[in-house]
Amino acid sequence: MKGLRPFIFYKKFINMDTAAIIESFLEFKDDKNIDRITLMGLLEQSFRSLLIKQYGSDENFDIVVNANKGDIQIFHNKLIVEDGKLEDDHTEICLSDALEVESDFEVGEICAIEKKIQDFGRRAIQTLKQNLISKVLEHDYEIIHKSYKDRVDEIISGDVHHIRHREIILIDENDTELILPRDEQVPSDFFRKGDTVRAVIKEVLFSKGKPRIIISRTSPSFLERLFELEIPEIADGLIVIKNVKRIPGEKAKVSVESYDERIDPVGACVGMKGSRIHSIVRELGNENIDVINYTDNLKLFISRSLSPAKITSIQIDDENKKADVYLKIDQVSLAIGKGGYNIRLAGQLTGYEIDVYRDIDEDEDVALAEFSDEIDEWIIDVFKSIGCDTAKSVLELGVEELSKRTDLEEETITEVQNILKAEFE
Repeated sequence: MKGLRPFIFYKKFINMDTAAIIESFLEFKDDKNIDRITLMGLLEQSFRSLLIKQYGSDENFDIVVNANKGDIQIFHNKLIVEDGKLEDDHTEICLSDALEVESDFEVGEICAIEKKIQDFGRRAIQTLKQNLISKVLEHDYEIIHKSYKDRVDEIISGDVHHIRHREIILIDENDTELILPRDEQVPSDFFRKGDTVRAVIKEVLFSKGKPRIIISRTSPSFLERLFELEIPEIADGLIVIKNVKRIPGEKAKVSVESYDERIDPVGACVGMKGSRIHSIVRELGNENIDVINYTDNLKLFISRSLSPAKITSIQIDDENKKADVYLKIDQVSLAIGKGGYNIRLAGQLTGYEIDVYRDIDEDEDVALAEFSDEIDEWIIDVFKSIGCDTAKSVLELGVEELSKRTDLEEETITEVQNILKAEFE
């Protein structure tokens, strides 16, 4: 957060009059998110706090603020009483003392006595100074909090100021701190001090009285904002982003729709030879981005979302939000994708739980479920989760490959394959 500039008047503070103190504070107002009139208002609040602390109340005091001149005058109002009848010197003044202030005062009138800063004493003046600093910072923090909270999901740039174990601190063009936590960074991100970093504002919090502006490079909205920056048709509203799903640093799927029939939304986003999307991919550490043409036809949309796999047929269960997808043998691994990322993101994008099955001739193979009396159900489910739902699909893959894909022990896999082989022998 922007630091408060050191006060050069610190040691001389208690020797200043009110106007000099105000002038000293006005010197740094341009460094803060505060105007002259607001600053004068905060000064008045601080002086009133001082009066309440010293006298128990500020009711008998008038504070006259002149924002244009940068001046504050404090008057202590006291009721004039006859000499010898003074009961409370905080609220009353005897006539003889009042006449020294003004020669035509009479009993029953109010005598306004101007207070000088030195009248409050050294300790009270130091408290006043601290109160002023606190109020200015508090006002500044409130302005920062409000202005950045209104910018959530907006792209922001900052220069790396220093690197901590769990977060990176950046400074933006307004000299405001931005916090990029480790879990909001793309896994391949590596920054040095002075590097310029782009991210989206994720949230604005208050911690220990200060705003914490949390930014993110893993948020789906960051990818969405990058598309808006790089694709003119999206910025102009001709193409709309319907949904964005990401596994940061690995893979992302973006569904888009064109409001102009003449514009191919996928082609416009990718550009000639990938020219438009290349800068986005590079920004995200070579994250693999699939751009998908959105459609209300659910089967077609699910089919497109599983690209590059080619689908044979799809069965939809709308009630349970499930989709059974059937593919040729050589397309199953493409649908699932490396680490299962492709099918996972397709499910998130479409809102349906997707299960993939090999499209085979039943005469040539046997469903894995048929072996439930010999193979535990949970083992069958594990094989199904990687697209092996038939006997031959399990037999075609080696023990080592199945072990990598399922985390099952090789001994278990060998036992299962022996059971399946017996079926075809």
